[in-house]
Amino acid sequence: MEHKAKTRQQVADEYGVSAKTLSRWIKSRNLSIENGLLTPVNQKIIYEALGLPPLANKTA
Repeated sequence: MEHKAKTRQQVADEYGVSAKTLSRWIKSRNLSIENGLLTPVNQKIIYEALGLPPLANKTA
């Protein structure tokens, strides 16, 4: 997996959902994720909470 910041839309696309749905998932799990770009640390928190997305390696 790449180690660069991503937008919420990019991460949502990996899961095959909208950015709004991703935000709901983050909120429902009380994850401490700041607004703005998702850093590699934030991505790790999300991936650990939600599981690795099936499309994680297919997005640029």
